Amino acid sequence: MSSHFNLSEYMNNGIENIVKGIVKASLKNPRETAFAVKYALASKKAKRKREILERQGENVPAFLIASITSSCNLFCKGCYARTNSSCGEGHSKEQLTSEKWELIFKEAKALGISFILLAGGEPLMRRPVIEKAAEVKDIIFPIFTNGTMLDEEYIKLFNKNRNLVPILSIEGDRVQTDGRRGKGVYDVLMNGMDKFKEKDILYGASVTVTTENVESVTSKAFFEKLYKKGCRALIFVEYVPVTEETKLLAPTDRERKILEREQQKLRKQYEDTIFLSFPGDEKYSGGCLAAGRGFFHISSNGSAEPCPFSPYSDTNVGHCTLREALRSPLFKKLHETGMLTGEHDGGCILFQKENEVKKLVSTD
Repeated sequence: MSSHFNLSEYMNNGIENIVKGIVKASLKNPRETAFAVKYALASKKAKRKREILERQGENVPAFLIASITSSCNLFCKGCYARTNSSCGEGHSKEQLTSEKWELIFKEAKALGISFILLAGGEPLMRRPVIEKAAEVKDIIFPIFTNGTMLDEEYIKLFNKNRNLVPILSIEGDRVQTDGRRGKGVYDVLMNGMDKFKEKDILYGASVTVTTENVESVTSKAFFEKLYKKGCRALIFVEYVPVTEETKLLAPTDRERKILEREQQKLRKQYEDTIFLSFPGDEKYSGGCLAAGRGFFHISSNGSAEPCPFSPYSDTNVGHCTLREALRSPLFKKLHETGMLTGEHDGGCILFQKENEVKKLVSTD
């Protein structure tokens, strides 16, 4: 990757580059372009809010990750969320209400948060929450979905509300995708992409990068197929091992170099598309962006956590405001100890330092 690439510019400082990408990706679609222009103004206003708070000694990130449900209709092989029990059956009673999520979204807007990534479980299982998100037009909500619940009503919702941006999870080709997610899922995804293209709905895709698929999912041939179907964002997420048996799937330095190199090629070849990788891109921002440094995570039960791969918390937004959650003692300790910017051997630093994070939660 070029040393000139700056993740802060590309992703986090006012979201200008992402907005530019959205505009480029939607020049042939007047509705999308009109939304992007309005959002560009809103993101500048949000940035000013964050700068005012920063001068007052408060750091508010531009991004928030919200896992709005712990339920999922698929049983993907090697699923991190199911293994650590943050996803599965029996959690629904603990989940925040739609009304509480509405308050969180509105407070996020007031604080200057510009992007809220909706995750799960499978977020499309909570349509009322997504409808609440649709009403907050100053925030873009990328929705990470497995794509199997995309009915006509959801297509209408996405078509009407351009601040909702579906991100479809795909593992590569048909064999790779169905092999991990279940037979027939690949065809369902292709059908969903065709429907989005037909309506000129801006959407993206996310890929879990492993030692087995890194070369195929970073290839031009793979993305060209998605591009022709209207995909204008590709997010690479490095696989996090859940057991000793799955450690072999976690990217090593070799795979990260391939991802870095090929992603940069894609950025040059497809200038109207957004490409991001996590946690790989974080080294260009001087370390991990979790715990409010660039984003933080709210679990389905309201726990304010550093990130989805570090599900530890001492604060719950069910009992406090979003602003108070950002002052979490755990977040403060992670910053003060320098753990977020410390040396590590690549990959997710907080996942690798799980025991140290646990100790910070347990200490007064």
